Amino acid sequence: MNRLAFPFLVLSILLFSCTDNRLYESYESISPDGWGMSDSLVYDISSLTEKPAHTLIGVRYKDDYPYSNCYIRLLKRDSTHTILEDKLIDITLFDSKGEPLGEGFGSTYTVYDSITLEVEDQVNSLVLLQYMREEQLKGIEAVGIKFLKK
Repeated sequence: MNRLAFPFLVLSILLFSCTDNRLYESYESISPDGWGMSDSLVYDISSLTEKPAHTLIGVRYKDDYPYSNCYIRLLKRDSTHTILEDKLIDITLFDSKGEPLGEGFGSTYTVYDSITLEVEDQVNSLVLLQYMREEQLKGIEAVGIKFLKK
C-alpha cells in the first residue's frame, strides 16, 4: 500500500506547489481559408491590473506552412483606438533544415517567442496583423498573446 501512496503523494505535491504565473493568455483562431492581410486579431487587455514581466507570442501552424518564418505587425492601441506603437515581429517557425520548431503532434506545431513589450496604463488592446504580404496566408491556425508575471 505504501508503494502506491508514495507516487500519489509526490504527484500531489508537484501539482499543488506549482503556481500559475500567467496574467493574461488569449488565442485567436485563423480561418481555414487563411489569415487575410486585413484580418485583425484583437486582444482586449483593458482588465490587466498588473504589469507583465514577460510577454510571449504563440503561433500554432501546420508543417506545410510555405515559409520559414512569419512577420507579424503588433499594434498597441488606447481606448479610442489610437495606435500608440506599431512594431514588426519576426517569428521563426522552421529551423535551417526545414524542421518545425516548437511543440506539436501530427502536422500541427506551436512555437512561443519572447517579445519586448511595455504595457503602459493607457494601452487598452493589442492588434496582430500578418505582414507576409500574402492576400490569404495559409498554414497558420491560431495566434496568441501570453503575459507572465515576475
